[in-house]
Amino acid sequence: MIVPLAQAAADTCGGKAGALGALLRAGLPVPDGFVVPFAAHLAAVRDLDLGRFAGEPDDPEATRQAIEALPVHAALLGALERALRELGDPPVAVRSSAADEDTGQASAAGQHESFLAVHGSGEVAEAVRACWASLFSPRAVGYRGASGRDGRPFGDLAMAVIVQRHLDAEASGVMFTPADPNGATEIEASWGLGPSIVGGTVTPDAYRVAEDGSVTRTIADKRTRLDRRGRRLVTRDVSTLARRRPTIDDATATQLAKLGEEIAAVFGGPQDIEWAIADGRTWVLQARPVTAALPPPASPVGVPGSSAAALTGTPGSRGSVTGTARIVRGPGDFARVRPGDILVCPFTDPAWTPLLRIAAGVVTETGGVLSHAAIVAREHAIPAVLGVPNATDRLHDGTVITVDGTTGTVTAANA
Repeated sequence: MIVPLAQAAADTCGGKAGALGALLRAGLPVPDGFVVPFAAHLAAVRDLDLGRFAGEPDDPEATRQAIEALPVHAALLGALERALRELGDPPVAVRSSAADEDTGQASAAGQHESFLAVHGSGEVAEAVRACWASLFSPRAVGYRGASGRDGRPFGDLAMAVIVQRHLDAEASGVMFTPADPNGATEIEASWGLGPSIVGGTVTPDAYRVAEDGSVTRTIADKRTRLDRRGRRLVTRDVSTLARRRPTIDDATATQLAKLGEEIAAVFGGPQDIEWAIADGRTWVLQARPVTAALPPPASPVGVPGSSAAALTGTPGSRGSVTGTARIVRGPGDFARVRPGDILVCPFTDPAWTPLLRIAAGVVTETGGVLSHAAIVAREHAIPAVLGVPNATDRLHDGTVITVDGTTGTVTAANA
């Protein structure tokens, strides 16, 4: 009922857990933990008679609620208690590892639930059940539909759950290893816990480590950070002095690139890696295949031929599109989005994935090229420009704009 993380394999524990297991077996620095495998999930939902459906349920929301209401079996609760005790009963991270997650065809980046700072077997059991239920959240169902994977039998919708020691990270980030031997490693980094970067709520520092070890960097204005306070996660302002201070130095960026090279060698291809630094030590939190190539970096001196009135940001997903700007500040605005609109938003939370099925492009005020939403935009070939300051005020709802996700520019039709 419980699998040690070092023994996890993709066919029983999902792509995310399987990759972490492989890294542990290769001697790489992954926080210890265990996995609640597919078998526990499938046993728990067996009484819901999900097998009578050929693909997605007619009412995914009702299915999700039914799973959330399931009692946690006493045997699983006991197994969780024992496994947590063996870890020393620390705060843990509880993370989804679905059957079709972190594959070479689709990342499912940010589409299923994960929880940090969870403590005790009762809280862990609730988080495990929430991960199971997240298979049928609107964002997960929308992602599968947009990716052409919504007609599969329920057996293919299995969810394993990773439980790992929680890291109180001083800094964290994401790294993409190069697709070719002469390419550069791309790294994004910010203060505190990783959800700020992967969720796109902060614009991170960007580092580019060339094959010869040289480092170029762009330091961002990192205004907020996420940290654990007891059993809670707290977002707080970064001090004025630290906002423009580099999160990591060039030597650390070079060390991360070397670690990325080792990880890519384990899996035999370029990897999308989440990492964290805690108590001075670097840890690997996730590794998955890169599913879509990054756009080229923006020119530091501007884009030749672009309008002086163009807004500039970070190229997030290549391509160019013209459409109606739709200012989206939160879920209350979702119903206003029409097919072909261009989302203009403070950031794109992974819960907004269903909008990417109908939007023609994306513009954000914060976020980096390695965030979950940017990854999903690239997978769906939707042009995206990220980190455009005050975009929701500078662009007007209902006007026609052109988004160039290759050059990182946004231009109003009347500019």
